[in-house]
Amino acid sequence: MATMPTLFISHGGPSIVISDTPARHYLESVSSLMPRPKAIVIVSAHFETHGVTVVTDPRPEMIYDFRGFAPELYEMVYPAPGELELAEKVLELLENAGLSPSRLGKRGFDHGTWTPMKLAFPDADIPIVQVSIDPNRDAAWHYAVGKALSPLREEGVLLVGSGHITHNLRAYFSVMRQGAAVDPELAGKVTAFTDWFDEKLKANDSKALLDWKSQAPFAADNHPTDEHLMPIFFAYGAAGEHPQVKRVHDSVDNGFFANDSYLFQ
Repeated sequence: MATMPTLFISHGGPSIVISDTPARHYLESVSSLMPRPKAIVIVSAHFETHGVTVVTDPRPEMIYDFRGFAPELYEMVYPAPGELELAEKVLELLENAGLSPSRLGKRGFDHGTWTPMKLAFPDADIPIVQVSIDPNRDAAWHYAVGKALSPLREEGVLLVGSGHITHNLRAYFSVMRQGAAVDPELAGKVTAFTDWFDEKLKANDSKALLDWKSQAPFAADNHPTDEHLMPIFFAYGAAGEHPQVKRVHDSVDNGFFANDSYLFQ
């Protein structure tokens, strides 16, 4: 069985599944980047817990964790199954790594999971196990979560971090809802931040990456809160010590909201 890569995706807003954008079309092509996964373990920025939690739900339902979007989005269903056996293995690996995981028997798919997976694997026939982030923990902790689960790649499991490379929602909604012009200074800060990540990832500079809040340019402007960046550290940690890194997508919405995606092999 081929060793699977790991993947970080910027999942966009819920409307990505109906919008004619480069980010949507990229997500529709994700399955062509790798062998067909036996199963998927996904860390979504919208699944926050104290510590790390693993969902054991065999039939996850839908979570429409958004307001004010197109009515059709609230009718969409992504009926991918869970997989208890895989969830138990995830729990065991995390426990062996000293991460003291918790289990959650019932939880649906939030939009950080179902919107990108609906585009990437529309048949919904690949089991998905969800793993949480902890917004109070740092990059190194999420890197360790990914590292603990890295052995699953040898079993055909795709490990996915679903967050966003930039996530300044105040600026985003000012542009979208109030008709404000894109601030070219902010757009420049986004480019500086995303280019820094690309450079450090390709150099495998884990020391700088895990200290991103101090070293990355304009960190607070791009991430007023940390939760949407934590999944990239999960995917990076899960890829092993010296991964090959490819930025497989880098479109930008409204001049500053970046949709970078990375494949780690």
